[in-house]
Amino acid sequence: MSRILIVFSTVDGQTKKICARLARQLEEEGNEVELLAVDDASDAKLRTADKIVVGASIRYGKHNKKVYAFVAEHEKELERKKSVFFSVNVVARKPNRNTADTNPYLKRFLKQISWKPTKVAVFAGKIDYQRYGLFDRSMIRFIMWLTKGPTDPKASIEFTDWEKVAAFGKTVNEM
Repeated sequence: MSRILIVFSTVDGQTKKICARLARQLEEEGNEVELLAVDDASDAKLRTADKIVVGASIRYGKHNKKVYAFVAEHEKELERKKSVFFSVNVVARKPNRNTADTNPYLKRFLKQISWKPTKVAVFAGKIDYQRYGLFDRSMIRFIMWLTKGPTDPKASIEFTDWEKVAAFGKTVNEM
């Protein structure tokens, strides 16, 4: 049994949903799991964990600045522990962009930080046009049009491969 801290940053909730699924799976495997938003993760919480999972979504090609700040502030503790990072983005819906080696956002993130996670992963996110405000809906539809993705303004499409998430959870459990 391990104490596992899962820290997330999400824009529309898909990353939190993935983290909650991982938490349930890891608890079912006998671990003690705590799920926290990046703003709520403290040094004390990190110190008491055996393993740390960090999940972050992107919006307009960038991870939230708070994720970079979290990594910089807690890098020493992240390096001392078994730690993993995963990115959630809609580009990962494409077969040639859905691995740590092929996803441009994950690769860029890892180049911009000095922390070297034990494991990394990328998961496809979700598009839910009806939940977005006018600006985001328009921008995301334009990006999807450019990348040959779904543009129906009524569409709600979850691209997340839950079997891949479960396999990642097994990897975390076995670390």
